[in-house]
Amino acid sequence: MSAPPLTRASLLVRLRDPNDVSAWKEFVQLYASIIYGFARKRGLQDADAADLMQEVLRSVSSAMGRLNYDPAKGTFRGWLYSITRNKIYTFLESRARQARAAGDSNSQQRLEELPNRPGDTDDWDKEYERKSFAWAAERVKHEFQPATWKAFWKTAVDGESPKDVGRELGMSPGAVYVAKSRVIARLRDEISQLNPD
Repeated sequence: MSAPPLTRASLLVRLRDPNDVSAWKEFVQLYASIIYGFARKRGLQDADAADLMQEVLRSVSSAMGRLNYDPAKGTFRGWLYSITRNKIYTFLESRARQARAAGDSNSQQRLEELPNRPGDTDDWDKEYERKSFAWAAERVKHEFQPATWKAFWKTAVDGESPKDVGRELGMSPGAVYVAKSRVIARLRDEISQLNPD
């Protein structure tokens, strides 16, 4: 997959209704682990990352009623990244102040290194890509025969050769290619549901 997909505009509209449980469930399934993983990669402990994730989701929830999504002004994912980064900055700043009071002179240096590190947006986009793939795979896996799914997984994900996979699954290499192509096409279709275009 090249560029990660955008968040569906229809999902953003549905999120304005705090009672739309299915929209919020879909949103949390897609973004909670991205926020959590990003926080962990920035050095937060498990519990701190989980708390930060909840804070970000709370901020999004309170802002959704006022959000007027305009793709020309930027992506929703970019806005969410900014909220997450700012919450991490605030958390680390608070922790650095506590550490300075305890005499830790390296805290300020760590704080200054983290908020705008080169590659932050790349990390965010990669995490989104991984989560989008996992989300789509979970949704479409049941649509395929086990051998078709295994042929796809072993060639596309595990990097095994179609010849070896075919031999293992009792399929010709051509059938393995076809299976892989069918699953990839379906995954792309599912992921495109996240794209408002």
